[in-house]
Amino acid sequence: MRRTASFFLIGLTSCFLFSAVALASGYRAAEFPLRVHIYAHNGHSHYSHQILDYVDGEGRANLYENGEPRGFEYGYRCGVRLRNSDGFETYMARWRKPGRTLEILLPVLGKPNAADTCELKVEMKDGIAYHRRNGLLGEVKSEDLKAWMVKHQYDPEHGMNEPVFAASKTADGGDE
Repeated sequence: MRRTASFFLIGLTSCFLFSAVALASGYRAAEFPLRVHIYAHNGHSHYSHQILDYVDGEGRANLYENGEPRGFEYGYRCGVRLRNSDGFETYMARWRKPGRTLEILLPVLGKPNAADTCELKVEMKDGIAYHRRNGLLGEVKSEDLKAWMVKHQYDPEHGMNEPVFAASKTADGGDE
């Protein structure tokens, strides 16, 4: 439990410092206007002489571009390990090849002013976004997730990184 709490605090601290990391690591935040929320991934680490060489794998994520959520599946090969987004946190991103390759910034744990990049080869989903409810990842219509974002004032592209929830519950007992 203590170890989990430590990793959580490290991850939370790195997320709060991420904008500063982008500036301090030689990347300008304005160069990465998009946001990516990684929901799930798998990966395989490859080593050379007992040193991490690269990690490759695949996963599912949402892209937030022009205020619209869009789901995508991706493959990657990066020099560092990829991590799922915690809570509603997102990675800063930009298109390298529109519709085909996204580049995201990954904070370096233990180095507050450093970031690595990773390229994701993407397959965009038309009209679909991913959403986690009761711990399960599922697909929803992009327009339904957009309506949820508006209702809860969630727009990671414009600094609204935490949704605003009402104190009420839905009819089925779940959170709105």
